[in-house]
Amino acid sequence: MADAARFQWTERPRGRWLRRTVALFTGVPLLVGLLQIPHAPAAHAIPTGSRTVDVSIDSLSPSAPDKGDTVTVSGTLTNKGSSAVTDAHVAMRRGPSLNGRSAIDTASHRTGFSPGADGEEAEGHTAKVAELEPGISRSFSLSVPVKDLDLGEDGVYQLGISLSGKTRSAPLEQVLGIERTFLPWQEKDADKKTQLTYMWPLISTTHLTAETDADAEQTPVFRDDDLAAEIAPGGRLQQMVALGKNLPVTFVIDPDLLATVDAMTKTYKVQGPDGPAGKNQAVAKQWLNQLEDAVKTHEVVALPFADPDLASLAHHGKSVPSSLGHLGPATELASKTVDTILGVKPRTDFAWPVDGAIDSSIVDVATSAGAHNVITRSDSLRETGGLLYTPTAARPIGGGNTAIVADEQLSRAFEGDLSRAGNATRAVQNFLAQTQMISLQDPGRQRSIVVAPQRMPSVGQAQAMASALRNLDSSRWSRPLNLSGAAKAEPDSAATRHIPSSASYPSALRRQELPTAAFQQIQDTQSALDAFRVILDQPERVVTPFGNAIMREMSTQWRGNRTGAGTFRTSVRSYLASLTKKVHLIQKSEATLSGRSATIPVTVQNNLLQGVEGMTLELTSSQPNRLDAGKPQRIKVDGGHSQSFKFDTTANANGPVRVKAQLYTADGTPYGNAMTFVVNVTEITATVMLVIAGGVLLLVLAGVRIYLQRKRAATRRAEDGPDGEDGPESADGPDDEDGTDGPGGKDDNSGDAGSDGAEQPSDPTPDTGSENTGPSGSGEKVDR
Repeated sequence: MADAARFQWTERPRGRWLRRTVALFTGVPLLVGLLQIPHAPAAHAIPTGSRTVDVSIDSLSPSAPDKGDTVTVSGTLTNKGSSAVTDAHVAMRRGPSLNGRSAIDTASHRTGFSPGADGEEAEGHTAKVAELEPGISRSFSLSVPVKDLDLGEDGVYQLGISLSGKTRSAPLEQVLGIERTFLPWQEKDADKKTQLTYMWPLISTTHLTAETDADAEQTPVFRDDDLAAEIAPGGRLQQMVALGKNLPVTFVIDPDLLATVDAMTKTYKVQGPDGPAGKNQAVAKQWLNQLEDAVKTHEVVALPFADPDLASLAHHGKSVPSSLGHLGPATELASKTVDTILGVKPRTDFAWPVDGAIDSSIVDVATSAGAHNVITRSDSLRETGGLLYTPTAARPIGGGNTAIVADEQLSRAFEGDLSRAGNATRAVQNFLAQTQMISLQDPGRQRSIVVAPQRMPSVGQAQAMASALRNLDSSRWSRPLNLSGAAKAEPDSAATRHIPSSASYPSALRRQELPTAAFQQIQDTQSALDAFRVILDQPERVVTPFGNAIMREMSTQWRGNRTGAGTFRTSVRSYLASLTKKVHLIQKSEATLSGRSATIPVTVQNNLLQGVEGMTLELTSSQPNRLDAGKPQRIKVDGGHSQSFKFDTTANANGPVRVKAQLYTADGTPYGNAMTFVVNVTEITATVMLVIAGGVLLLVLAGVRIYLQRKRAATRRAEDGPDGEDGPESADGPDDEDGTDGPGGKDDNSGDAGSDGAEQPSDPTPDTGSENTGPSGSGEKVDR
């Protein structure tokens, strides 16, 4: 017990120390968690201070004011705070003149009010705002004469619209919200205006399939009818044409779009279970008419048909034979399509890799089909010479080729959701500010700048681009230039001309490329098409839709849609296979062959709408020593017909023989599946053989008998004299000297009718054929 008591006494303080230590370490995480609780909902915190009210500038007019103008800004105010805003007003603030393009980027990303950077309110030009409850939006409009903005030298000025007022938590007036934009200002025209080229793309996704309806007109079949919405009034492509008509732009067209819309002007069907007929012929005709009218006064650049993905071809397609061979025909077809449908001769010597990203292999592929001008972008062909200005776009890169380096910031100025007026106005003012800043970088240097926007702008993006170009057209620092002019512009000697390596190609874009397997599937389809076309008497009916579909399989528009691209390739290959199977051999049942020779018919079925020719049908015997299947035959079968071809065969032995029938093209390539059947050779039966052999034997014996009889008659005539005196003696031989007849001297004439020993007609004639070696008498047939 003493030990136990001592143990309890000595261990108790230690136990308390352990418990306290455990509690301390256990409580630290809890304390840290409690300290962090107030910060947890920070991402969803209610805006306060100068972010309480969201200010949106929905319009600014004029975008680039002249002396004497009045700047009018309208927009929307939205209370994001938790209490009402009272005693509020909006005001215009003119910030400082920005220095350089990077300053524009910095200002466009600044948030919150900064007294030093945002400047003072324009006095006497504020607009009162009624009480603004939380979550409520209210529009505003504010006008300030240019002279009251106190603009100084030419340049880009930051312009802010602020809302000042009070809230329950901020009883003193303060700035509760601000939105900034840019105001280009230039009093007179620049001595050397910057030449600006704006590419205006007319491109869509793939809508046409390789399939055509089973009729003489080859009614095209569409994947969907979505293109109708794009070309209808108010649609994306309709707006691009309507807006572009009156803008200083260069139309950059994918000829596949023209071919697709042209197909819509006639009878067409939409792919699906019921195959509904298309009903948008009027819309298609209207759009083509509008486009034809628009391009009369504009330069037109045609991309290779279906806008092939040059980067995918360079990185994956080159390893598959014949993949690059599609670029040349695509370029030729592009020129023909635009000329036929729009009646203009397009430029086809421009290549446009996706997003302007290039490397040496992409340039090689792009220029392999005659495109000596490669449109790239300044974020791909970066400046390394430390230039203090934006250089001219054209750069010679060797081999007679030119890189057209589009400006990245200007090219990407209208990306994103521009359906909201605030976003669109911000993009327009940013674009104008950037173009003026380029001109101000080196006013004494003439430069040519190119803008290559996204390939398929939305309606909002197209309208924003058009607004910017309309304002730029009247500006005092730039003038328009078409793409051909930009390619011929005098290049800056200090500008970068070195093509980046493949390793520098953006990984995000590389992940979107068509894989090597895609090009292998394309090659398989092309090989099958080449084998099919040689048997047709109207090959263009198949080559044209399938050739176009194969080009569409390599389109840039499949980027980001690998599943859709694979489905399209598979559908093209499957449809081609279904057509090739329409020409086939009809299966034969077992055939019986009696006799040494007979005719075997083989039937070829042609369910196509056109005839087939130039093929050979061949039968092959599995046992040629027993059955010779005959010679191959050239075939020709009209569309929708079947025809039998007869083979002369020869049998050498009885029994079943397997025979294979196969169609071959002119170059000896097997066509379709072989058809096998069994020929049962019965030849000649044993009973029939015996009957025939017996009959032949009887004929031979009858001939021998006739022959011997004639020989005996001839011998008798030869032995008889002229008077017939020695006839009996000659027949019986001479008498014996003792007067007896025969060997024993017996008299055989007793009792006979003829006692003179003469031969009777019925007696057999002795065989004397061997003793007579003289020639046969005149007129006598002899079988030897």
